[in-house]
Amino acid sequence: MGQEQALAREEEPNPLLSLLRISSHLAGQVEIKSALRAVKAEIENLLPIDHLDVCLIDDEVQWNTSYEVGLHTRWSLRRTSVHISPVRSILYGETDYMLTGNAMEDPRYMFPGAISEPILRHQLRSRINVAMKVLGRTIGALNCSSNKPDHYSEADVERMRHVADVLAPYFYSLRANEQAKQAAITRAEAQAREEGLRQGALELTRALEQERQRIGMDLHDQTLADLTRIMRDLERAETVQERAAISNRLQDCIQDLRQIIDTAVPTLLQMFGFVHALRIHLERAVGDEGEVEIAVHDETHGLIDRLDATTRIALFRIAQEAINNAARHSGGDRIEVLVAPHGKGLKLSIRDNGVPRFEDIKAAGGLSHMRTRARLIDAAFNIHTDTGTSVEVVLAKSAPSSRPARQDA
Repeated sequence: MGQEQALAREEEPNPLLSLLRISSHLAGQVEIKSALRAVKAEIENLLPIDHLDVCLIDDEVQWNTSYEVGLHTRWSLRRTSVHISPVRSILYGETDYMLTGNAMEDPRYMFPGAISEPILRHQLRSRINVAMKVLGRTIGALNCSSNKPDHYSEADVERMRHVADVLAPYFYSLRANEQAKQAAITRAEAQAREEGLRQGALELTRALEQERQRIGMDLHDQTLADLTRIMRDLERAETVQERAAISNRLQDCIQDLRQIIDTAVPTLLQMFGFVHALRIHLERAVGDEGEVEIAVHDETHGLIDRLDATTRIALFRIAQEAINNAARHSGGDRIEVLVAPHGKGLKLSIRDNGVPRFEDIKAAGGLSHMRTRARLIDAAFNIHTDTGTSVEVVLAKSAPSSRPARQDA
């Protein structure tokens, strides 16, 4: 170091006074980044720096989290593996400090795979890195850099050691507090998800009970009443023509009964598979009114029919509800169902080119039921209304059923 630099250092504030000020600045700080920002100016009184950061390791010495002030580099974007850190020798406890006059050419920082891009991009030539220890165990590293080459000395390393000794216990406590806070947030989110799922299950149970009641009323008010009238008419019938007419009415009654049964239990799904059953439901939903183009495609080669019964029926019910809404409310002339691969799972899409819906109460209730069914099978549920309406259910994993599926409504 030149004579001018030595004279400049003699004019610097007393290092002990700076350390006391650093301690006072830490008081009341509750976050690591704000604490580092609070002491930056005092550290700059001890030696000139162009970049200052602290990196802390986890208890297993596998991951490293960096906190920076001033410059913001990729070091602090996300936690990284310790073995690719430019200061891994310190983090692994192999050395207590590193000093270099040009880190851009120093193999300790520029080894293969190292995250050294910030050093090159910001020309962080001179560097001091010292271990931060608590009870003799390394918890991280305090790092300062300068753009000037050969700018630091062993005396500067000693100054940074004292700073690191002051910062280490405080930053260790702040990190423990952050970890506890994050753990509490994670627990609260898990509890909220469980409560939401419980409420969703209750809501779906109520909806199913209402559906059972509706089916019972349909059987009582429609089918049984029709059968009663047919029996009375049959007793009065005297001619072949009258009996033939009654026979036709009986066939209609049987067809109505089959439709009610198909609504309650997806027998078509069990007998013919997902795509065929959904195509039949789509044809029934569209009916003879208007010209609506329909299509059902399976690009998974029948993967959806190899899912467990609960998952397959939930997807079928969601598709039924989406198709019903499209047929009744969209006013479009095309409804398409697509089952496609999605990562290790699959995606079910029901699309129409009509007017976006779900504004009215009935459709909103159907939306809630679809969303709840998706949550109960751990599937993502989304609706897009850019052009018409697209209902999408994404199943992250599609583990096949290991035994024949039991079909429950």
